[in-house]
Amino acid sequence: MVANKKFIVRLASEERERLKELISKGKAAAKLVLKARILLKADQSDEGPAWSDDKICQALDTNIAMVARVRTKLVNEGLDAVFARKKRQTPPTPPIFDGERQAKLIALACSKPPPGCARWTLRLLAETVVEREIVPAAHFNTIGRALKKTLSSRT
Repeated sequence: MVANKKFIVRLASEERERLKELISKGKAAAKLVLKARILLKADQSDEGPAWSDDKICQALDTNIAMVARVRTKLVNEGLDAVFARKKRQTPPTPPIFDGERQAKLIALACSKPPPGCARWTLRLLAETVVEREIVPAAHFNTIGRALKKTLSSRT
């Protein structure tokens, strides 16, 4: 059964010690501890138990896909990659205020408020940037976040 596996886990003694330390400290997240346990049980070096994936799944109450992912990640990318989260290439929603649009927003916020208003409110700014077609749509919270650093020092 071991011969047909494509991703065989063979841990060095320092890697094994690092994983045991992670488990024993009790301060790591549950998912990290699970990954460490999977690697220790799947270790096929001389010092490892070389458990099968099925046995690991039953003992650790996980699934085959998780064991396979951890095994593959270790072999392809190394031990650090198993515990590191992949950084997103792009934010979940792209920012609506780029440099030019943010400059227009700041200029608007620093200008005189419309007649009948004592000052600019976030809701009024949100309505005005849409009316002036600076952005297609804007929530007042988005306006607040865009202005936070620029207007917080203003007295």
